[in-house]
Amino acid sequence: MPERSDAGHPAVGAWTKRCYFAGRALMDATLRPYDLGSTQWYVLWHLANFGPTVQRDLGRALELERATLSGIVTTLVRKSLVEQTSSGEDQRQRLLTLTAAGEALWRDLPDLSFIHDAAFGGIDEADLATTVRVLQLATERLQNLLRKE
Repeated sequence: MPERSDAGHPAVGAWTKRCYFAGRALMDATLRPYDLGSTQWYVLWHLANFGPTVQRDLGRALELERATLSGIVTTLVRKSLVEQTSSGEDQRQRLLTLTAAGEALWRDLPDLSFIHDAAFGGIDEADLATTVRVLQLATERLQNLLRKE
């Protein structure tokens, strides 16, 4: 049987994925009492930090597919946390804004920076910088390869 070309480095992707899922699981567990999921939190975070945003632009900023974002927005609107209105410049575009209830919930949510601190606290800054640089380069290479196809 021929040896797979990725046989020497499967741990990089596997550990990256495991770290991401562990952090996301901790985030979801922390947000569960607030009836929020991690992706819903990211939408609220963006609106709380950047203000009203056109839905299409939010999808690009958070790198979410249109259908995924649409479902999340529908849920947040149903929970009265986000308001969805027609954008003034293009009536087909939807402008997303935090409601008063969304702003109040955002203020009550726990600071999730403890997740980053738990994962990366005490790790040498040079090691973290190398990790970020390697993952950025790998991501860019894969995105470029995908664009070529």
